[in-house]
This record gives sequence, structure tokens and C-alpha cells, in this order.
Amino acid sequence: MSVQISVIGSGSEYESQAEEVGGLLAERGATVVTGGLGEVMAAASRGAKNAGGTTIGIVPDENRNRANPWVDHVVVTGIGHARNLAVVASGDAVIVVGGRYGTLAEIGFALTLGRPVVILDPGWEGDGALRADSPQEAVELAMAAVA
Repeated sequence: MSVQISVIGSGSEYESQAEEVGGLLAERGATVVTGGLGEVMAAASRGAKNAGGTTIGIVPDENRNRANPWVDHVVVTGIGHARNLAVVASGDAVIVVGGRYGTLAEIGFALTLGRPVVILDPGWEGDGALRADSPQEAVELAMAAVA
């Protein structure tokens, strides 16, 4: 079974970082898991696809068509924000790029589940989370944590 890394976050200002993270993960053979929608989620998926990788998008509603065009496999939940648990639980590790309160909830879920969490600076604080200064460092830390 291939390694799955969840990339979480939001904010259009973080899209270039997220796209780089997605591409680097795909180059390392990891499947990229996101919440399937826009901004950071779309950018990470786009980066993975451009690098020849595989993506999974876990969408909050009942509509597969809401997933961004770079998602290979769509998981339809119909549970709104509660899908955040499924996003982080589906990853062997979690990389955080930007984000708002939904991302903060995902960080809490991931740490509670014992998933390694890497926060790309600048970003939320989280006891037990690793910090990275660059997309490359974030990917290295996440992959090392699941090796």
C-alpha cells in the first residue's frame, strides 16, 4: 500500500507552497489526500498531478462534481465540516499549508489520532507538531515520520 499524505489548509496566498508540496510528495511516490475543493487543496492536487502522482479528494457534501479537476478519486461524505476527520485520518502524516479555523480543527484531529503533523511556516501553533521552513523540508519531515 502506498503512503498517503494529507495536505490541509486554505488561503490563495499559500497556493504556490501547496502546489510545490503536492509535486514533491508525488515525486516521492506518495498519494496526496486533500479536502478536494479549492485554494490549498486544489494547488496541492495540481502539483501532484503535474508530477505524475495520484490524488484523493474528500468533499464535504453529496456532489462529486464539486471536487477540483486535479482529484483522481473523490470521496463524497455529505457531512460538511465533519469530513475534516476523514481527511486527516486518511493520511499517514499531515502537512499544513496556511489555513483558517477548519485547518485548526484538522490539526487537532490529526494530533489526537497520533498522525505526524508538519506545519509549514508561517502557520498555526500545535503542541506535538513539527515545523518546516520550506515545502522541501515539510515533505522530508512528513516522509521521514512515516518511514
